[in-house]
Amino acid sequence: MSNIDMTCVNAIRALSADEVQQANSGHPGLPLGSAAMAYELWAHQMKHNPKNPKWANRDRFILSGGHGSAMLYSLLHLFGYGLTIDDLKNFRQDGSLTPGHPEYGHTVGVEATTGPLGAGMGMAVGMAMAEAHMEAIFNKADCKVIDHYTFVLGGDGCMMEGISSEAFSLAGTLGLSKLIVLYDSNHITIEGNTNIAFTENVEERMKAFGFQTLTVNDGNNIEEIGKAIAAAKAEKSKPSFIIVKTEIGYGSPKQGSPGAHGEPLGADNVVKMKENLNYPNPNQTFFVPDEVYAHYNELINQGANAEAEWNKIFADYSAKYPDMKKLWDEYHSPVDAEALLNNEKFWAYEDKPQATRALSGTMINRIKDIMPNFIGGSADLAPSNKTYMKDAGDFSKDNYAGRNLHFGVRELAMSAMANGIILYGGLRVYVGTFFVFSDYMKPMMRLAALMKQPVTYVLTHDSIGVGEDGPTHEPIEQLAMLRAMPNINVFRPADATETAAGWYLAATSKETPTALVLTRQNLPQLPGSSKEALKGGYVVSEAKGDLNGILIASGSEVSLAIEAQEELAKENINVRVVSMPCMDLFEQQSDEYKEKILPKNIRARVAIEAAKNFGWGSYVGLDGATVTMQGFGASAPAGLLFKKFGFTKENVVDTFKKVFKK
Repeated sequence: MSNIDMTCVNAIRALSADEVQQANSGHPGLPLGSAAMAYELWAHQMKHNPKNPKWANRDRFILSGGHGSAMLYSLLHLFGYGLTIDDLKNFRQDGSLTPGHPEYGHTVGVEATTGPLGAGMGMAVGMAMAEAHMEAIFNKADCKVIDHYTFVLGGDGCMMEGISSEAFSLAGTLGLSKLIVLYDSNHITIEGNTNIAFTENVEERMKAFGFQTLTVNDGNNIEEIGKAIAAAKAEKSKPSFIIVKTEIGYGSPKQGSPGAHGEPLGADNVVKMKENLNYPNPNQTFFVPDEVYAHYNELINQGANAEAEWNKIFADYSAKYPDMKKLWDEYHSPVDAEALLNNEKFWAYEDKPQATRALSGTMINRIKDIMPNFIGGSADLAPSNKTYMKDAGDFSKDNYAGRNLHFGVRELAMSAMANGIILYGGLRVYVGTFFVFSDYMKPMMRLAALMKQPVTYVLTHDSIGVGEDGPTHEPIEQLAMLRAMPNINVFRPADATETAAGWYLAATSKETPTALVLTRQNLPQLPGSSKEALKGGYVVSEAKGDLNGILIASGSEVSLAIEAQEELAKENINVRVVSMPCMDLFEQQSDEYKEKILPKNIRARVAIEAAKNFGWGSYVGLDGATVTMQGFGASAPAGLLFKKFGFTKENVVDTFKKVFKK
């Protein structure tokens, strides 16, 4: 290692330690241990241009161990991504560009929001899948416009979390050779040495997944790290896993101890660390020598030159293959929302009872012909979810151009991969499973919502209508769970028109994920359903006379509410039926619209939904009631279960009468 390289590595360490100390909060251990690895990667192995952080052919880097964010911020500062010394001084402070864990869209240069350990590993696999697909679609034998790598750095915690095993198992199966994992192996976690809970042979596990494995015994030897990364790039048939043996808190008095992981080193220890590393001006905080900045500027210019060369390649490609340039622009542009809204074929349906999962399958196959960048699949449930795109090919090691993704039984990793695919850029992705298994997906759905990424979730078998599979497969609390999450549209359609509305919402969303909650059982087509469903709640069947009350329902229970409405009308009780496919959208409407649909003076209200009543209180009020589930389901034919748990027109009528008498 040259003197300037050594000083540049130690500048990362010094800044990171100062950030944590200034905030009196954070994790100095990973930045100190991994600084050399990160420097070699960013300086000599990774293709990126800080002057254009969104360059399409850049290498991607994800810090899966997001607690080590101080290191990432130091890198972004030194490499000229726009973070200033003052930004570093405001580490973990309110409103800063340097929050406790990296946040996509908040800090330039951060490729993914990480924090939950292992999440970055799953998202990296998704990015590598996206790269492989885009390469297969756009590259020509004489011109490669997509040719780059996905790097991800994580530690022991990331490898313990099950999500990494799920994701790496699929990555190996798919032979994603452009995926390179850097494993910061220091054998320390918060509670102490990893031997207390983690003694497996990680290298052999990764080999079993189908990875090339490489080992660097000295995490400070940038030459050996560079050789390992070069060997990883040379492998063309499988992903690579590089074990880099480091010492947590390197250079500090806490080196190698759990105390270096998640707490400031202490001001005196920071000074001692700088002295141990022979770093200039050890008593001065946030100090970077001029020669270090000068060296980093040279590296920045190399990145700009790399993009300039690519721009020439892309210009030649565009001239030689104008149809591909047109397709490229389609991939990187939003769908024409107005045209889709007025597309009669998109909204057309057969007037016969159908399950909304089947209707969703029809919509998927319509969208795939409208949006060439539409890609997705299921967690081994495509025949049940109706998520398969006809004549679109299967994404596999032998055909990366395929648009049907097969995730296997890996819901958590699937959701993380979906995040990686959409973060990559140019693609719109959907994933599917049974609604009850959204429990397995929620952490990664939460990250999608936090990152404002419009992933679509196809969640079928949405209620006790699952029937004989029983309570383990009958979602009861999941609607409330997802509705409680900020920035996600939970859409439970009642028929074909509403299902089309849900898919329109998903296809045109710019910053919000969409969860489509769909039935297994057939539902009738409702005469009053309309595109008004895009407002989240609307009058699907108006009262026949002066308004006495309101029935509110979603999904399969809307038709039941209409049946009850007809029964009540026989007794001269006039009620309105409001279909509420999406509370999230309804809450975004004007006060005037909400008052029009749910007038405050009409207090006799009943909500009907085959799920827990949590969340309906704000719509039915203190005077209203619900026909909902109070416990888990049971194993029996669906028709019997709906009767058993009170989802009958007789019970809805009786419940409303009790409310109306008040």
